[in-house]
Amino acid sequence: MEEKEKKERTVIHLYIKENDTHHYFGSIANVFEYFSPDMLGISYGSLRNYGLSNEKTFQNSKCIIRRGTLLSKSGNRGKK
Repeated sequence: MEEKEKKERTVIHLYIKENDTHHYFGSIANVFEYFSPDMLGISYGSLRNYGLSNEKTFQNSKCIIRRGTLLSKSGNRGKK
């Protein structure tokens, strides 16, 4: 039986400085469903253009936004 290739999953980590909280999202667009550009100090379009990557973090006076890869165990669910 052919082994399934593990799909890398992106995680966006948002740290809000004002209240010292951490939030995790599946995409940049998802961040803006919960937080407004005023709360983050950057708009969706500007953050997309910034080129967020594993090596390039966005930071301003309101927040820190990082992109990372979710590390997970490969499961054997559904295999016989």
